[in-house]
Amino acid sequence: MKLSTNQPCRADGEGSESDPPLPNPFVHELKFNLAEKIRIALMSMTVFPVRLLLVAFLMLLAWPFAFMASLGRSRFTVEPQSWWRRLVDLSLRVIMRVMWFCGGFHWITVKGKRAMPSEAPILTLAPHSSYFDAIPVTMTMGSIVTKLESKSIPVWGTLINYIRPVFVFRSDQDSRRRTVDEIKRRAHSRGEWPQIMIFPEGTCTNRSGLIRFKPGAFIPALPVQPVVLRYPNKLDTVTWTWQGPGAFKILWLTLCQIHNPMEIEYLPVYTPSDEEKSDAALFANNVRQLMASALKLPLTDLSFDDCQLSLSRGPLGIPSNSSLLTFNRLVCRLGLRAGTTDQMLEQQATRARKLHDDRLGQEDFALYLNLPITDTLSQVHSLFNQDGDGRIDIRQYVLALSVVRRPFKAMETLKLAFKMYASEENGTVEEEDLDTILKTMLGTTEVDLTRLFVAVDPDITGKFTYDDLHHFIKQHPDFDQQFITYSNVPRRGCFSRSNGYDSQTHKRKND
Repeated sequence: MKLSTNQPCRADGEGSESDPPLPNPFVHELKFNLAEKIRIALMSMTVFPVRLLLVAFLMLLAWPFAFMASLGRSRFTVEPQSWWRRLVDLSLRVIMRVMWFCGGFHWITVKGKRAMPSEAPILTLAPHSSYFDAIPVTMTMGSIVTKLESKSIPVWGTLINYIRPVFVFRSDQDSRRRTVDEIKRRAHSRGEWPQIMIFPEGTCTNRSGLIRFKPGAFIPALPVQPVVLRYPNKLDTVTWTWQGPGAFKILWLTLCQIHNPMEIEYLPVYTPSDEEKSDAALFANNVRQLMASALKLPLTDLSFDDCQLSLSRGPLGIPSNSSLLTFNRLVCRLGLRAGTTDQMLEQQATRARKLHDDRLGQEDFALYLNLPITDTLSQVHSLFNQDGDGRIDIRQYVLALSVVRRPFKAMETLKLAFKMYASEENGTVEEEDLDTILKTMLGTTEVDLTRLFVAVDPDITGKFTYDDLHHFIKQHPDFDQQFITYSNVPRRGCFSRSNGYDSQTHKRKND
């Protein structure tokens, strides 16, 4: 199989061809050895129920304090801190610290010094990897930015309301704008409001690297204090990502650990330059680099939007090593994903079918997209450079765009692929082309499709129709586990046309 080697596919878009790919930051797998399993079993029968009862009791004990202190408070002004509110605040801090202690967080190492609100109205915390990241919030009782649904959580929602959060409704663009406006209003209050603690990654990762920061914390163009979080425990039971153990399993396993260490480090206040004040993205990236250096973690230009690709399930779900994550980052940077509709994909498929014999160089590719040639566009072009000759089959680009635009609609993308590749005479696709289609949709060439082709085409005709494939997938909803074999060999490129299969023997031509 010939791979594209002009553009190595690191998740951060950098690095040499010899560099291994970065781990998927949205996946967390837990594996236990025999000794760990025995310890968890013993702790589950002894320590876990006691800890769980204590944690639940202390959370319920905190609820009336938070409820009383929240009564009659305005969302838009800060009332004078009366003696009884100070007492409630102190009581809540003590109760929450005891609660974390009962949960196994016996001592929490704090490094550096927290700045005053007048010095840094915003604290940026990273990496965000667990709901235990609430520990520094309860220690300071600073405000947070959180999703609107959080306030509906029984008991915990009342505690969240007490710290006067900024709520955001992620699917509502107007809500996002109002959230930014509220952050700016509080940040410019000259210390009148409590500090706002923001997790700029916007979602939980597995701490393998820092994903792109959202700009909300940096739009006010005021000094921020970076805060890095570490969980130096040997067995990582705290990480709560999109793909991995659920919330209760994380709680159970964490409470079954004898001790759960945590480190909170306050870095020096970061004051933006004039250039950073006018460019929130630059400000965010520079702070991210500073925090990554303190954490000794790599940067990855993946973001919250890339979760959809990692979470895709069903027919042709995206594998964890898919280069579509890199492609998604690049097309987002070019503004191509957000502005692409299903109708536009159909139009592009029609154009791509006409152009498939005319392999496109960079200039023609730029004309096709109606964009200037930039480094980012060149990287997208290189992802599909199958022969190293500087030319690409535009159909693969359209396929990949369809996948990242609608990752949960694999069959719609497959139908689009047949529109571009199928013969006009009988609507069939050659086996070599189907090999290219499926590998492009999966975003990896390190996959063996031989068993799938044998199952779909038992007569060994070497030709496939959409109806045949659709019928087979409906009969075998988990066909990706039964008939597709992924290689463990680290990938060197992203997308390429394979050499195909011998339709008479179903053996690799290079074997």
